[in-house]
Amino acid sequence: MQQRYVGSSGLRVSRLGLGTMTWGKDTDEHEARDQLIAFCEAGGTLIDTAAGYTDGRSEEQIGALLGDVCSRDDVVLATKAGIWRRGQERQVDTSRRALLGGLDTSLRRLGVDHVDLWQVHIWSDDVPLEETLSALDTAVASGRATYVGISNYSGWQTAQAATWQRAAGDRATLVSTQVEYSLVNRDVEREVVPASNALGLGLLPWSPLGRGVLTGKYRTGIPGDSRAASPVFSSFVERYLDERSRGIVEAVIRAAEGLDWTPLEVALAWVRDRPGVSAPIVGARTAAHLKGALGVEDKELPPEIREALDDVSEPA
Repeated sequence: MQQRYVGSSGLRVSRLGLGTMTWGKDTDEHEARDQLIAFCEAGGTLIDTAAGYTDGRSEEQIGALLGDVCSRDDVVLATKAGIWRRGQERQVDTSRRALLGGLDTSLRRLGVDHVDLWQVHIWSDDVPLEETLSALDTAVASGRATYVGISNYSGWQTAQAATWQRAAGDRATLVSTQVEYSLVNRDVEREVVPASNALGLGLLPWSPLGRGVLTGKYRTGIPGDSRAASPVFSSFVERYLDERSRGIVEAVIRAAEGLDWTPLEVALAWVRDRPGVSAPIVGARTAAHLKGALGVEDKELPPEIREALDDVSEPA
């Protein structure tokens, strides 16, 4: 798999990342092992998780597999802090205390002494930005994180955070921002993408398949084994089951038929090669689904197909 630098940093990652949001819940330990084997055998290196994924079980599963399935030195391990769940309740805390405590907990779960990329999972108005960012400085200075980034920040928040970190030479420079980005959600192109490109941050798109909608599996209904049928994830998918999204899905399917690709490959190739993108984060419930995504590595959209998809998915 091809490797790319993350933004203007020296961090290199595979141009597809492995997302593990469902590990420990919808993806059991056997499927997780099969996914990690398939990903590493394909040359993938970027593994993305978070302290808040499945109450920490995602990190625990990765920790149990590292060193067995693949060498720690062969992967780029990324995690996040700032969001936790207490049962069904989501809690946000981006204070220095919570972030650094969360990082230490993540390291214990993962069974490592450092992560390659540590990200603030979400913006919070409750904590001064300089306090939040000071935790990133401490993590790098102490060797617990090699690179740092942000996630789910708006355009002005991205610019403010990156500029603050560059204001003094002894601060840890932000290298990445992880945001939702796909053919059915191009909102980040208005402000986040220009800000990131100007400030040297690499884009790590999450849900590059439009929460699964762009695979075409919801074209005629909701499959019983899909996320939309899950009580946990149904609301996560519903926003892209509207008329506009259906039109985009039909265009993706027509493009796939003409190229003899799958709709998944068309949608994933589109976002993978957008300006500023380092690596889309692909989450899959099963190893079979992941292998379908890994097949995009040797594919590149023809310019005329890309332009047609740009037109049909143009944000309002």
